[in-house]
Parts: sequence; C-alpha cells; structure tokens
Amino acid sequence: MPDLLIELFSEEIPARMQARAAEDLKKRVTDGLVEAGLTYAGAHGFSTPRRLTLVLEGLLAESPTVKEERKGPKVGAPEKAIEGFLRGAGVAREDLEERETPKGAVYFATITKPGRPAAEIVAEVLEDTIRNFPWPKSMRWGAGSLRWVRPLHSILCILSDEAGAEVVPLEIDGIKAGDTTEGHRFMGAGRFAVTGFEDYEAKLKRDKVILSAEERGEHIWHEATNMAFAQGLEVVEDKGLLAEVAGLVEWPVVLMGDIAEDFLGLPAEVLQTSMKEHQKFFSVKNPKTGRIEKFITVANRETADHGATILAGNQKVLFARLSDAKFFWENDLRIAKLDMTVWSNDLKNVTFHNKLGTQAARIDRIAALAGELAVVTGADAGRAKDAAHLAKADLSSQMVYEFPELQGLMGRYYIEAAGMPAEVAAVAQEHYSPLGPSDDVPTAPLSVTVALADKLDTLTGFWAIDEKPTGSKDPFALRRAALGVIRLVLENELRLSLDRYFDGQLLRHEIAQNGDDVVSRGLMTDMMAEVADHGVFGAAVRTVLDAFDGDLPEHMEELKSRLPDTSRDLLGFFHDRLKVYLRDQGIRHDVIDACIAMPGNDDLTLLVRRARALQDFMSTEDGENLLQGFKRANNILSQAEEKDGVEYSFGADVKFAEDESEKALFAALDGAERAISSAIEAEDFASAMGTMASLRAPIDAFFEAVQVNSDNETVRRNRLNLLSRIRTICLGAADLTRVEG
Repeated sequence: MPDLLIELFSEEIPARMQARAAEDLKKRVTDGLVEAGLTYAGAHGFSTPRRLTLVLEGLLAESPTVKEERKGPKVGAPEKAIEGFLRGAGVAREDLEERETPKGAVYFATITKPGRPAAEIVAEVLEDTIRNFPWPKSMRWGAGSLRWVRPLHSILCILSDEAGAEVVPLEIDGIKAGDTTEGHRFMGAGRFAVTGFEDYEAKLKRDKVILSAEERGEHIWHEATNMAFAQGLEVVEDKGLLAEVAGLVEWPVVLMGDIAEDFLGLPAEVLQTSMKEHQKFFSVKNPKTGRIEKFITVANRETADHGATILAGNQKVLFARLSDAKFFWENDLRIAKLDMTVWSNDLKNVTFHNKLGTQAARIDRIAALAGELAVVTGADAGRAKDAAHLAKADLSSQMVYEFPELQGLMGRYYIEAAGMPAEVAAVAQEHYSPLGPSDDVPTAPLSVTVALADKLDTLTGFWAIDEKPTGSKDPFALRRAALGVIRLVLENELRLSLDRYFDGQLLRHEIAQNGDDVVSRGLMTDMMAEVADHGVFGAAVRTVLDAFDGDLPEHMEELKSRLPDTSRDLLGFFHDRLKVYLRDQGIRHDVIDACIAMPGNDDLTLLVRRARALQDFMSTEDGENLLQGFKRANNILSQAEEKDGVEYSFGADVKFAEDESEKALFAALDGAERAISSAIEAEDFASAMGTMASLRAPIDAFFEAVQVNSDNETVRRNRLNLLSRIRTICLGAADLTRVEG
C-alpha cells in the first residue's frame, strides 16, 4: 500500500488561517478519496507560513471493482422503456437477465465498475480540492482563473512505496505537480526532490523549516521560558499569541529585549496589550514586583550577529509605540483626576444603537436599574447608581480608543486615580463579567448589581426593538448576556423576580423611544411606580391606562398587550438558556421542564433548587416508583374526567373506603399533605421530595388491592377523588406530568 504526500507551496498564508486550512485540506482530500473507494490507514495535516502539507499512510493502490445489480422494466415492456434502461445502465441487450418476481418476469442488469489506479483518483480529488478550497479570503493573480489565499507557486504530489516514488499527474492553471519543494525563504539551499514524508520532513529541517506548528510553538515557549528564567523573570503565558507567532515563522529564533526605563511605570496590562497587538511580542515580568520589564520576540532567521540588529530595530519601533501609550496614559490620568464627568458627557455623542439611543442614555437606564437591584444584592443604592454612572466612562478615554480590549480595566485605574473607593473602581472592570462560561463571576455586591443591570438593560432593549437572536445568529451576544445573568444570580444565590425587572426596564425603553409627549411621560411615570410597588406588569399597565381620562397616544394603547407579551417572551428565552446551563451540569431536560412549569419560575435560584431536589429524588428507586404510581393515578383520573365530563377534585371521604389499603392511603395523604405544604413553603424541596417518597408504599398497596372503577358508583367517585388528592399533592412539588417515566 503506497503513502501519499501532498504539499501546496505558496506565498505567506496569514497565521490565523493556517490551522483551519490544514484541517480543510485533510478533510476534503480524505472525504473525496473514500467516496471514490480509496481507504487509508492514517492522515496528518501540517502547515507553515508558506505551505500546507498532507500525508496519508496505507492508501489503497487502486479502488476496488464494484458490481451493482439494477432492476429494470418488466419483460414485454415497450421497447423504448427497455432501451432507456439499457442506456442508463450502460449494458447491451444480451447482458440482461430475466427473473421471475411476484409481479412477473423482470429484466435485471449487472453493472461492473472496474477499479481505478490511485494516482488517477488522487489527481481528480486534489484538483477539485484546490479549485474549491474554502479560504475565508482568496485572490487571483496573473492571467489564470485559480483563486488561492496567496499566489500558489508549486504542487508536490507523490505516491511512494518500497519500489520508489511516483509523481501524480496533475496540472492546474499551468502549475504542474512534481516531487520537489524548497526550504526556508532566506536560509534554504533551493529546490530539492523528496521520495516520501520522512525524507520530506528531514530535508525541510535541514533547510531550516520546522514542519509541525506544534513543534514550532513548543520550541518558542521552551526557549523563551529558559531565557527569562536565566534572569529571574517569567514569560506571561498567552496561548493565542503563541499559536499566532508559530504561524508567522518557519524557523523560530527567540530573542529577548529590554523595555526602556521610561515605560516601566505603565500598567502591566497596557505594556502587555501594546506589545502583543502591535509587535506580537511576549511580555516578560518580574515575579517579585509584577512589572513587565522585558519582551520576547521571535525572528524567522538566524543572523551572524545573533539577532542584535533585529532586536535593535524592534526596540526602536517599540519605543515609538510605547511613547504613544505613555502619552495616552498620562493624559487620561490628568482628566480622571480633574473631572471624569467630561468623559461621561462625551458619551452623549456616542450611539449605542440607532433604536436604543446613546451610550449616555443607556448608562442612565443602567444606573436607575442598579438602584432598584441594590435591595436584592445588598449593595447601597446610591453608591450603586454612582458606580454605574462611572463604570463606562473610560469608553471615552484615549487609551480605550486605542485598545478597546482594555475597557473596564482602564476604568478601574482611572476611578482609583480620581480618589474613589476601591469597590467603586472595581465595578468598572467587573461589571462586564462573566463574559463566557469559564469566566469568573463577580461577588462584590456593587459589582454584581451593576453587572446585572448592564446585562438586563441590554436584553430588554433588544427585545423592545425586536432584535432577538435567530437560529445561529446572535450579533449582539444576547445568549451570552442571558447566561451571564443566570450565573450572576445562581452563583451569588440572589433571590429576585426577573419578571418585575424586565417589566420596569421595558417601560424605560418605551419611554426613551416613544415618551416625548407630556401625556406619555406622565403615564409612564405612573406605570413605573405601579411596577415598583406591585411587580405585576400587565396589571400595572392596565390599571394606569384604564384609569386615564382622555385620549391615549396610539403607542400607549398598544402597551396593554405588546409589552407584557415581550416580557413573557424574554422570560422564555431565559428558561431556554437555563436549560442549556443545567443540562451541562447533568440535570435532565424533563426535570427542568417540570420545575419551569411551577409558580415563581422567574426566581432562578428557587427554580434551580427545586430542579436539583427533583433530580436527586428521581435518581432513587422510590422516586422512580412513585412517578409510576403518580402517572397511573393521573391517567386513570384524566380518562374518567374526560369520559364523565366532570372534574374529580374534592370530596374524598375515608368513610367510603372499603379496603384497609384504601384507609391507609387516606391516612398517608393526610400526613404527607401537611408536611409537603410546610416544606415547600420553607423552600425545603429535599424534605418535600422525601415526604413524597413515603407515599410510594401506600399508593402501590392501594393499586394492588382495589379496582378504582368500581361497580358501586359512590365508591368509584370517592376513589377518583382520592386519586385527585394524589395528583394535587404530587404536583405541589413539581409538574410530574412533564417528567419522563
């Protein structure tokens, strides 16, 4: 079995595209070969800045011969039908075979597809792969029609075995496949021929090319950390930067340089970000002080002066970059110490969204909501509002304009410099968190308050303008914002009715968009007060609007139905995100649904406590058996109610009980009902489920001993009402009808 080696050699491929391109090459070629009947033992893809490489081991020398049997028309069918079948099958009339079937004699044809040499199939598959390669961006050059990420110079494509290597015959836009490649752009010795992958990899390394991106990354990190360690320093780990730099060089040469004394006073994050974004440098810090004192750069060649000229050039450019950063820092600090409201005022001219107003208007809404949330989070309401007004002020700073990824962090520095308390400064950085499922969740009350307000305002705002996520599209990261709210609430064990805060913030958005007239502003103020007092959105809207004596603006009439529906839809979105979050923690989807169906489902902490207790309960034998008993009782009761056209929901009396098991069930339900009710009221769902488990035995005994649909109508009604008690008691903890048995 031969091995296949492919190399596509071009001008420099952007580092961010290399790993994906190597995978795409492997997938498209291997899929095409397997579809054509060529299997293989193993496949490996590689990438460097100037080449994509694929090696396949143990490839079949040719595709197998395939025989296919095809059923044709009936014997005696019209001649045209038979001729059409012959053309489609590619056989002659004498090759047809007549067979008897249940529907009479039918023609059958056996079609033989002979195998083809591997080289022929590889050429077809590789040409299709190259011409239809899924580059994010591609270009044409010269007079050809081929598109590639950068001009493609050569194609190496050989099949090799014990007998030697064979070049696969292939030509694309004048580029003819061969068995040669070349090494490093500057240090290589020119083109050379290869006989297989091992020969190819060894000769590349001899010509100063490390083929494996992983090996290049390991070499860079090993050299960098050793250099830093020798001077008592540490390299700041950055896996993303390491992968990018490994994609910029074929022969990494690691160099360490100094940062001028002028810049050592800059915040470590500023130095690190500036060097990473502009120069692709790694930061080297002093572990004793935490200061960034040196940098690591990676050259693509060895030099006679051991990199001294390269370092000198890099340090010159770095000095200019850091001079800009130092100017931004010092200018921003000056403004922060004088008056940060200058930045806040500037945000009045920055649009957040064309339908949601400016950043300044958004900050006012967040501050108002933060003041309301403070009651729940335990923060001081006044300080929460102040912190919310300052949290995004750094968006107007020069440093954040230059490096947007430093937003929040720079705000923390500036607020501290302005003499504000540390907890207020921390809000600027922490209120953006959590940004993802692995990001830390703030725990300081002020930070939690503003983080919640920020995310809730974002979600209610985009719901108010009907810009919800659709399918896989989520341009405003609303799923991430909802997950952030969920984690903030659950990990801080907050108790709040989300519905009430949705309602208030939706009204604020309505005021911002449509509340220009005096009547609307007055009505909105009244409705906000109603929501604040009662937390019932629909009722608040109707109470205020129905009591108004006069002509309502058109948009106000719509509020009676539109905004309550929007609020419910947003809560449904939260429930969907919560299901994903809890499923990742092993809680069954049906268990979550059973708890969402209960009252108070906008209190996420309550909902999750209930779900965890139910999950634990359903994991026990008693839980599973009780569920079966409940479902049996519910099914019998539902069928009887549908048949009789009545609801059996009261009137069960122990005096009509005929069997001891029936009397025992009455006694068990009396005790359980009180205990379960008390446990649920105390939100002790584990105790409630434990009490429910005690009903398993009396319910099982009841069903084994009696027939519910007795011939005695009085006894039958009494037993159906008894089943209704079982259903009511069991549904008090969770909607067990939604739990799968």
